[in-house]
Amino acid sequence: MKWLDNTALAIVIIGAVNWLLIGIFRFDLVAFLFGNLSWLSRIVYTIVGLCGLYLISLFGRINSMSE
Repeated sequence: MKWLDNTALAIVIIGAVNWLLIGIFRFDLVAFLFGNLSWLSRIVYTIVGLCGLYLISLFGRINSMSE
């Protein structure tokens, strides 16, 4: 399970960097690499979103470990 946590965290961090680039420079790295809303870029956005949703469970696990 730890490898899934680490993988999901890395993917979400990459997604956050992409949002930083969009916010500061109006440069979408995913669209640049895979095309503007192509099927491949939509898959990348979906994977980042699913990893973000999965990491919500990390809050519950952190709270249960600290108690």
